[in-house]
Amino acid sequence: MSSPPELFDRRLRALRRDRAFNSGPVLFLHERAFSDILERVADVNRTFSSALLLGTPDPQWPRRLGELAGQVTAMDPGQRFAHAAGGATVLEEEIDLEPSSFDLIVAAGTLDTVNGLADTLLRLRFLLKPDSLLIGVIPGGDTLLRLRQAMRAADSVSGAASPHIHPRIEPAGLAQLLGSAGLAMPVVDVDRVSVAYSRLGDLVGDLRGMGATNVLSKRSRVPLSRAALAAAERAFDSGGQTRVTEQFELLHFAAWTPAQATPEAHG
Repeated sequence: MSSPPELFDRRLRALRRDRAFNSGPVLFLHERAFSDILERVADVNRTFSSALLLGTPDPQWPRRLGELAGQVTAMDPGQRFAHAAGGATVLEEEIDLEPSSFDLIVAAGTLDTVNGLADTLLRLRFLLKPDSLLIGVIPGGDTLLRLRQAMRAADSVSGAASPHIHPRIEPAGLAQLLGSAGLAMPVVDVDRVSVAYSRLGDLVGDLRGMGATNVLSKRSRVPLSRAALAAAERAFDSGGQTRVTEQFELLHFAAWTPAQATPEAHG
């Protein structure tokens, strides 16, 4: 039986992150999310000794997490991000580390482009010891609403629809996947971030710097025509404002592995 087609192009995903590293990564959303994660970990009333960090756009993140979680194993889908952080490259959906190796896993914004989120969460669950924490952030369904509108306008001029924007998960769906992976007490909080842009090109520049442009396997390989691009720019700035507000939705999630059952005493 043949494998199902991949939703995301793995090779291109890694190259996009390498390009972001080479050009100087745009970190304001990454930093907002990671700082929030650190605050949440610090608020947990327990000591962590071994952490896995997935996603390292800032090479200082492993050190900062280590101040709360002891030994940190850092991994990133992009070779350059991983190397700069002293870590290893990873395909999260194929991660193959020793089971029950960690008491904390931080998934810092890469899980939205894995092929098979449900299976990936299950893999992460088995890397955790009993009574251990999976915490992270993933872009949600209300991300890039103005860009979606702009791309629909471009497609109307091109005469054919093409996938431009990654599909995103909703909060309820994410909580359900965490539970289905065998994780307990799943919590999903929504952080909506509004960012003002003077033109469409500035938004696209930020997305490139985040390593967050289109890596869909079925994306069009043909660049937008001048007419389609002009239509997208008009739709993006449809209100005629000096600056246009785009929205990013960050889903902060946390869940625990079940505690190991205490064997009953036998007389």
